[in-house]
Amino acid sequence: MKVCGIELKGNDAVISLMSLSDGLYALHECRAKKLSISDATDSEQLRKFQFDFVKLMADYQVDHVVIRERMTKGKFAGGFVGFKLEAAIQLSDDLEVSLLSPAKGKEILKKSKVVMNFEDTGLKQFQEQAFMTAFAYLEGL
Repeated sequence: MKVCGIELKGNDAVISLMSLSDGLYALHECRAKKLSISDATDSEQLRKFQFDFVKLMADYQVDHVVIRERMTKGKFAGGFVGFKLEAAIQLSDDLEVSLLSPAKGKEILKKSKVVMNFEDTGLKQFQEQAFMTAFAYLEGL
């Protein structure tokens, strides 16, 4: 199964592609490490973001998209742009999408028998949370 882990941060959807097959994890190169939007109040840009994201997932034959859930209230609450991007992804007809809370992700990783060191992945530092989200989702299956 190939998954796309996503962290929504500001105007960006940070992406990490990972698969699990026969007990082996694999990271996959992707032509985009993140997709961005400059004006979330423009419905045309939101449609383009959604189209580009769905096309990217189709091109890489992604089976499931998992988004790192953000808080809706409090000090660490997500901004409105992130929630719009989340909705654009979730409402895509061609994608199977789920949310994974940071607490649930940590719980899964704590119980994991697989040790994955982020520094050894070759990914950019800003992709760490997207990577951890994908990894936790696959571990939790």
